[in-house]
Amino acid sequence: MKLTWYGHSAFKLEIDNATILIDPFLSGNPAFPENLNVDQVAEGVTHLILTHGHDDHIGDSIEILKKTGAQLTANFEICMWANRQGIENFSPMNSGGNVDVGPFKVALTRADHSSSKQTDGEAIYLGNPHGVIIDAPGEKVLYHLGDTDIFSDMALINEIYKPKIGLVPIGDRFTMGGKTAALACNRFFDFETIVPCHFGSFPIIDQTAATFTAAMGDASSRVKLPSPGETIEV
Repeated sequence: MKLTWYGHSAFKLEIDNATILIDPFLSGNPAFPENLNVDQVAEGVTHLILTHGHDDHIGDSIEILKKTGAQLTANFEICMWANRQGIENFSPMNSGGNVDVGPFKVALTRADHSSSKQTDGEAIYLGNPHGVIIDAPGEKVLYHLGDTDIFSDMALINEIYKPKIGLVPIGDRFTMGGKTAALACNRFFDFETIVPCHFGSFPIIDQTAATFTAAMGDASSRVKLPSPGETIEV
């Protein structure tokens, strides 16, 4: 599996027969590489997954979905909102559900956060926030935690889905901070590869992963820190 981080919580996954974008907040993302644009990231995308409805996660989704015809997978409320924006190719689901979209399976997990979109000064409710499990044949199970605090049922998520790749928010203020995220990884998961995210973008969240990597202790060798725009194999 090829994994590209675009800053904040935006990722591209490349597997057999699918190219997947998760939370493609590109325009307006201070960490998005200046040498890239939305069209370059969108090229070849077949699936787009959203963890929740905040603008720094929905990002450029509607534009990308219209340009590519990719299938949107998200909670029911987000899918219905996207449909009102002209999107017709979508696969709605909700917490605990598991959907086979062809090249891979998607499950939505609990996340402790909120979910809404600001429109004309008002917040539109967009369902519960989620984490995302991606299970593709021949690949390690990947878990994008979305935006979340630590919670003890992470142990059940690990037991049920057995994820080996974790995309983990660490930036504090709106999600777990570095120490708490490290506690979650070390206590509840058996990740082989951990890619921290939701840091280094807006100035009011942590700018580096230093607190997280230090708190990981002896397990810090499992942490991968790609630069925004960099692709790694996981």
